[in-house]
Parts: sequence; structure tokens; C-alpha cells
Amino acid sequence: MDRPETLLTAPAVTAPPAPPAPEPVPVVAEPPPRRPDPRWTRPALAVLLLAAGVLYLWGLGASGWANSFYSAAAQAGAESWKAFFYGSSDAANSITVDKTPASLWVMALSVRIFGLSSWSILVPQALLGVATVGALSATVRRWYGPVAGLLAGAILALTPVATLMFRFNNPDALLVLLLVLAAYATVRAVETAGTRWIVLAGALVGLGFLTKMLQAFLVVPVFAGVYLLAAPTGLGRRIRQLLLAGLGLVVAAGWWVAVVELVPASARPYIGGSQGNSILELTLGYNGLGRITGNEEGSVGGGRAGGGGPFSGQTGWLRMFDTEVGGQISWLLPAALILLVAGLVLAGRAPRTDRRRAGLLLWGGWLLVTGLIFSFMSGIFHAYYTVALAPAVGAVVGIGAVLLWRERAAAPGPAGAHEPGVPAEPVPGAATPGTRAGRRGLLATVTLAAALAVTAWWSWRLLGRSPDWYPWLRSLVLVGGLAAAVLMVLAGRLPRRVMPVVLALGAATALAGPAAYALQTAATPHTGSIPSAGPAVQGGFGPGRGGIPGGRMPAGAQFPGAPGGPNGQFPGGQLPGGQLPAAPGGNQIGQNGGTGQTRQPGGVPGGLPGQAAGGAGRAQGGGGMGGLLDSRAPSAELKALLERDAEDYTWMAATIGSNNASGYQLATGRPVMAIGGFNGSDPSPTLAQFQAYVADGRVHWFVGGGGFRANGGSSASQEIAAWVADTFESQTVDGVTVYDLSSGQEG
Repeated sequence: MDRPETLLTAPAVTAPPAPPAPEPVPVVAEPPPRRPDPRWTRPALAVLLLAAGVLYLWGLGASGWANSFYSAAAQAGAESWKAFFYGSSDAANSITVDKTPASLWVMALSVRIFGLSSWSILVPQALLGVATVGALSATVRRWYGPVAGLLAGAILALTPVATLMFRFNNPDALLVLLLVLAAYATVRAVETAGTRWIVLAGALVGLGFLTKMLQAFLVVPVFAGVYLLAAPTGLGRRIRQLLLAGLGLVVAAGWWVAVVELVPASARPYIGGSQGNSILELTLGYNGLGRITGNEEGSVGGGRAGGGGPFSGQTGWLRMFDTEVGGQISWLLPAALILLVAGLVLAGRAPRTDRRRAGLLLWGGWLLVTGLIFSFMSGIFHAYYTVALAPAVGAVVGIGAVLLWRERAAAPGPAGAHEPGVPAEPVPGAATPGTRAGRRGLLATVTLAAALAVTAWWSWRLLGRSPDWYPWLRSLVLVGGLAAAVLMVLAGRLPRRVMPVVLALGAATALAGPAAYALQTAATPHTGSIPSAGPAVQGGFGPGRGGIPGGRMPAGAQFPGAPGGPNGQFPGGQLPGGQLPAAPGGNQIGQNGGTGQTRQPGGVPGGLPGQAAGGAGRAQGGGGMGGLLDSRAPSAELKALLERDAEDYTWMAATIGSNNASGYQLATGRPVMAIGGFNGSDPSPTLAQFQAYVADGRVHWFVGGGGFRANGGSSASQEIAAWVADTFESQTVDGVTVYDLSSGQEG
């Protein structure tokens, strides 16, 4: 019997469990390798920056203290670290300026190093301007090439309002640089979805808040929206990164605000511009939503429903093109709008991360959002605010012009037949002018020519507002621009060697108007609180040397709370020739270019001490609107009187209004108390506090004049002025009424 066969079966083998699938890692697209710039790029950039430096630095000292309000604060910050930190108007820390202090820190450090002078205050602004031109050029060049970058930088450098503000000491120069750097950081963040770059962008905007408060935030929705759209990573990660960027913004902007709010009011200066000694009130009110609504308690502008006040102008869609603002910023604004639309059309249905579209949305969004808010804000608005639009205008024009030119050059047929690398005749099988590519090229050519023609026409209109100022330039710009536009359309039929001439002619005519305005601005000294670029224009304010540029206001301008008709409108709604009435102390407001040198008998009822018989009038120098918008430079005799025993007092003198005080402070180097802050309408100090200062021997002199009745606000300055006039004897020195508060004698 056979043995049964044994069946051997292998034991079952259990496979080890598969490892869990790793979580998907967000894919971050590597940026394509950048083509090396042509050899001429760096020399061309160096020439651009050198030219900008010459434009911004040449003859800079002629503007003196420029805006003495900020110059005095820089002088105070150079003497006292406490004044430096808070941005105090004087080294004894009675009150701050009505802005956050970052721009003052730059000037005060310069004054500490180099001493107090016009150059030590203004040169940092010029250098900030050169840095802004370089930063804008670098940002645009990164995605669109060196030609676009250089064109954007040149447009910014030659924008009249940019030339003005980069030669002036308002906060705008630092603000614009910080915003351009934030745009650069956003561009870098979009390239690689880099968290550090987008957080840096938020921090830079936060520093912009410390420069000029909420105006810095106008670009936030644009930068955030572009990153959310175009960053090459998942939606969840993009949102988290933007939250981190928001945290960076809050930290950069909020640390100083937190310190100021936490320090007891008795241990710091009064917050100028607020009615409740609060930086939060200043941020959300006078310098915040009040600028939008016109409800700015304590101001002398705004408050007029639907149109702003005397320092606001008429709101509306065309505000950026009107008589006062147009010559500052709008030279290339129509071209920018045309090229923005054309560039977005060319982008078409590009992928979400398309950089061509992302860059246009970034700069175009900056231009549209900021421009629309400026156009419709009903509070205080000055034409020089539009310097914030200059980088966006330059970038959009530079980008749009290059994109359209590339589209034109890439088109088949006559439109691109004479461009390098494009055959003179269509090759077999190539597209023809009737194809979609050919039509796009023709459309790009026509659009570019149209933008140039519109720019020439608008320059002709702007130059026509100053008909006696180089009238030949007006015709030259129009004829040259239209000729270049026609030749551009016909370029396909012209020899190749003609194209550089056409391009040069187009660029020259497009930039001739703003360049002429910029050169005139650089050659003209500017002082006071409301500077203006370019020559005087018909129906506008003019170049501005002193408080009110050109010394004239539009007919029917209103001052909230001013004496006269209802709601502060002067009787009859206007004065002959649009001139302004007598200011406190008997000066005619804004006459002779805002200098206030023409006297009127008497003064504003209920005004300041020394108005009788034209007393407390003007010393030497500015003083538009009774010292509200410009400083008063004391004569040698008055200066010697004020400096007598000054070292024995905390404040050498006190006077109403920060600008009024700044002139005396800068002339003597001694602290001067600015009663009521900028407008004389802040409750700092109160009458009781001032009486205590006088009783303690801390204030030597009271100088009459200054200030103006404001839109609401405190009446403490008027109460102090009345008490001084009733309590102390007056004396008049070179037309200025002063009171010796140490005499104790009643008048």
C-alpha cells in the first residue's frame, strides 16, 4: 500500500500595514530663471538716480524751514529724547504734532548729528525720494524687465507733486517709500508664496501708519487681494499667511500706540489734534474717518456736506483733474487708466498665478483705490496728498507701455515686420495680419498710440491753465505728441531706423509737461503748510509760498465757525477777487502769496489779544491766516526780548497755534508753548493749567496773534488770550503784541 503523499502548504504571510499617506505638501512654484539684464541696465539706473538726486537736492536750502510745524518738532526731538519719542512740538513737551512721529524721527536724528539747519531737515527727504525712485524701478523691473522699471522710475521722479514733496519735510516722503517697499515685498511673496516676505509687507505698512496714520492702510486691501489671488500655494495657506501679515502690521503699527495709551497723561505731552488727549481718538477722528466724512472736530476745513471745506475742494469723479490738483499728478493719469485696461485685456484668461495680471492688479488697484478715496473724501484734503498716487501711475504706465510694445512687436505682418527678430515678410505657414495674433498686435499699436495722443492733449490742457508760462511749450507738446502717435500707427510701413526716433519723440512729449513743472517746482522755494507744485494756474492756488498757495481761495469758500454768514460763510458768499478776510491780529489772510503782510484795521470779533488797531499783527516772514499755516520769524529786537532770561523758564514764551510758536522756537532754539496745538482748538493747556504754569514761573512771555476759529473744538485758547489781556500789560515790538507774564501787573 502506497504512503499517502504529504501536501506541504506554506504558512500565510501577513503583509505589514501600509504607512499612512503623507499629508499633501503645498506645491510652491519655483520662479522661472530671470534673464540677465542687459549691460546698459545698471548705468541707466545710475543715471536715473543721479538725475533724481540733483532734481531733489539742487538749491534745497532756499526753502528755509519749509513746513516749520515739523521743523520745530524735529528741533525739539534733537534736544529731548522724550520729545523725540512722542513727536512733541517743543522740547519741554507741552503738546505733540497731530501725526504719528516716524517721519520726525528721521529729521530729528539728522539734526542731532549735523545740527539744526534747513539742509539737515530737508536732505533726508530728498534722499528718501531717491530711494523711492530706485525701489519702484527695482520692483517693476523684477517682473517686466529693465525698460519698464526705468520708465516707471523716471515718471515718478518727474511727477511734479513728487518733486515737491521730496524737497519738503511733510511725512509724505517717508510714507511713499515705505509703501513702495511694501509693494516690493508683496511681489517677492507672490513669486514663491513666501511667508517672510508677506509678513514684511505688513510690517512696512505698519511703519507707514507710524508715519501718516490711516492713509497707509489704503493699499492693504489691494496687496492682500493680489496675494490671495496670485500666490502659488493652496488657499488655506494663503489665508494663514495673510493673517500673519496682518499680525505683523498690527505689531509694527500698534506698539507705539499702546505705549502712548498706557502712559499716564500727566507723564507725557498732550496728543495734538485730539479733543480728549487720546491717540486713538486722533487716529479714528481728526486723522481718520473724519477725513472721509468731513466731521473733523477742531479743524478749520471740511465739514461742508458734499464738497469739503476751504482746505478740501469740491469732491467728485474729476477731482484729480481739477484746477488745483490736475497739474500736481494727472499728467499721465489718463494714459495710466487706458494702459491698465489694455494690459488686463491682454492678460485675458491667464492662469491664477499669472504675474503679468498680478502686477497690473497690484499697481492698478493702488491707483484706483487711493485715487477714488482722495476724490470723494469730504474732510481736509490737500493737493500734495496725491504724491501717494505717483508710484502707481509710474508703474502702470511703465508696465502697460512695455506690454503693449511687446504685443505689437510679436505680431506678424506689417505691425511687427521691422522689429528685431521678426522677418520682414511673413514666412510660409505663419500667421497673417488677419489672424487673431495680427489683430491683437494692431490693437496694441492703436492703444499705445491713443494713450500717447491723449497724454499730449491733456498736457496741452494743463499747460493752458498757465497761459503766460512758456506758451511755446504747450504747442510743442501737442504737435509732437500727436505726430509721434501717428508715426507709431504707421511704424510698420517705416524703415527700422525711424522707430528709435518715434519712441524718443513719444517719450519726450509725454514727459515734457511734468518735467517742466518739476523743474519749476525745484527752482521755487516752498514754505508753509500747504505747498503746491508748478506755476500759478488760473482759478487755482498757485505755487504756494506760505499758508495758502497763491493767497487766494475759490469764491464762496467756507470756514466752519468763521464770522459772517450762516455756517461760517463770509457775507455774500465771497469776497472781491476771492481774497480772504482779516485774520486774528489784523492780518489779511493769505494776501501776497499767503504771507499775510497786508494789514486790515481791526480784526475778527472775539479774536486774540492785540487786535485793536491792527495789533498782534505780523512779524517778519510767513504767517498766512494769522500764523495758522506758516510761521512768524521775529525781528532782531523781538528775538532779543524773548531770549532775555529764557534759561530761567520752562517755556520761553507761549502763543496760540503750533505754526505761530514754531517760528519763535526755531529762531531762538528755546521751547515755545503752542497753545491749542495746530489750529489753536485743542484743550491744551486749559485756562487753569496755564494759570498754574504762570504762577509757578514756568512761562515768561505771551505772544499775541495766531490761531483761527475752528470747526468745533475747545475754546481754551481764547479764554487764555482773554485772561492774559485782562491781567498783564502789553507792549508792542515791531508790530507784535507781547505780554510779560512774570510782571504780575494787571492791564
